[in-house]
Amino acid sequence: MRGACMKVLIVEDETKISDFLQAGLTEDGFSVTVAPNGATASSKAQTDSFSAYIIDIMLPDTDGIELCRHLRDDGIIAPIMILTAKDALADKVNAFSAGADDYLTKPFEYQELLARLRALIRKTQGYPRSTIAIADLTIEPNTRMVRRGNEVIDLSKKEYRLLEYLARHHDRLVTREMISKSVWECDTNTYTNIIDVFINYLRKKVDTKSETKLIHTIRGKGFILSAKIHDSKE
Repeated sequence: MRGACMKVLIVEDETKISDFLQAGLTEDGFSVTVAPNGATASSKAQTDSFSAYIIDIMLPDTDGIELCRHLRDDGIIAPIMILTAKDALADKVNAFSAGADDYLTKPFEYQELLARLRALIRKTQGYPRSTIAIADLTIEPNTRMVRRGNEVIDLSKKEYRLLEYLARHHDRLVTREMISKSVWECDTNTYTNIIDVFINYLRKKVDTKSETKLIHTIRGKGFILSAKIHDSKE
């Protein structure tokens, strides 16, 4: 498996290590972004979509395990690999308890990290995914069944992908650029107008018959799927 279209965020404050990993993973076809601290990583995770995260446990502003927990609390489901010089059992248990998917101790061989990263992405793509529920909207990722209350909603493939993406980022602003990259798999603004069209399709199918509106347009910024907003600019 080449890394084409796979975006990885490396959270590492040691330039020597981050440069080494960025060069290697880029050579192997991944699109790599580097964050030198937890704050930058959290910001990038909110504005972009990554296939995997590689996080060093010792960061200048936070603990890598706490960052991992924070990302999971924010709804990030992509696999997370922890890098650390610590190999005590307690450290590993803490990392996995925080939501990490793998734990690699330093020093490490690049080929092992690459193999582990590819395996994590493969496994994540193949794992059964849990039901998503926001208010009375339920989404079954394994069957692509969508319901609002007791009513089954019939969606096209693209409508479903867009709705699931919004739902996995519920209560968070999602920009057109983020949708373009993750749903249409395009880094340009080519699909800006069609995104608005599909949002309207979803709004008609998901919200029209319900008193609680879930799909909100934040003018000039993007969209939010949320049951907590009652006065958005549609």
